[in-house]
Amino acid sequence: MNMKKIILLSLLVCGMAISCKKSENRKTQPKISSHVMTKEQQDKLTGEEVLKDFIEGNKRFQDGIATMRDHTKHTRPPVTGQFPKAVVISCIDNSVPVEDIFDQGLGNIFVGGVAGNFVDEDVLGSIEFACVVAGAKLVMVMGHQQCGAVKAAIDNVRLGTIYKIRPAVNISLSFTGDKNSKNSEFVKFVSENNVRIALNDIRKKSPILKEMEDNGKIKIVGAFCSLTDGTLEFIK
Repeated sequence: MNMKKIILLSLLVCGMAISCKKSENRKTQPKISSHVMTKEQQDKLTGEEVLKDFIEGNKRFQDGIATMRDHTKHTRPPVTGQFPKAVVISCIDNSVPVEDIFDQGLGNIFVGGVAGNFVDEDVLGSIEFACVVAGAKLVMVMGHQQCGAVKAAIDNVRLGTIYKIRPAVNISLSFTGDKNSKNSEFVKFVSENNVRIALNDIRKKSPILKEMEDNGKIKIVGAFCSLTDGTLEFIK
């Protein structure tokens, strides 16, 4: 092969490499924010579609390619109406930023924060408002790794909502291993059972939400979030 052909071949290979690199960069660049949810868009959604959207958003969060958002441009539209995709009951722990974990924008979801993601009468009323009045399609109760409220319940702290988590501790005594708040696996086991109790309470104590779920108008799910990598495990 003469020198001219070698040079041309080298240029071709370099060009292909640069093209591939640009393509790769396009794939890993954060996407630009979409507009705020509208009533028309909300009406077309199903709970299953919202859950799929959450799973995809969580994957972007894990991969570090979450949507770039300019909230200064999005602070006014929600004032004219509330059209959430979902309502998420999470912990008050600020290490669990719900909108970020699911890569959701302003106005997309209602978030209820309560120690230990416990669902009492007031929280249940907020969920009913979110679904019946505001039109949310998905209800999610989300526990998280190393939850301080769950640890306090395990340690038998007798403070309001914390003590109400004790039933989750009591049904977790079948756990094999150290049953204390220093054992992260036991804390996770109790946290998951706490979510299960919350899901059961929603369906048992709110006939209207149970009916909406049975008729396919909403979807009710539980989840556990790992703080170390942002991954989700779904709880039944």
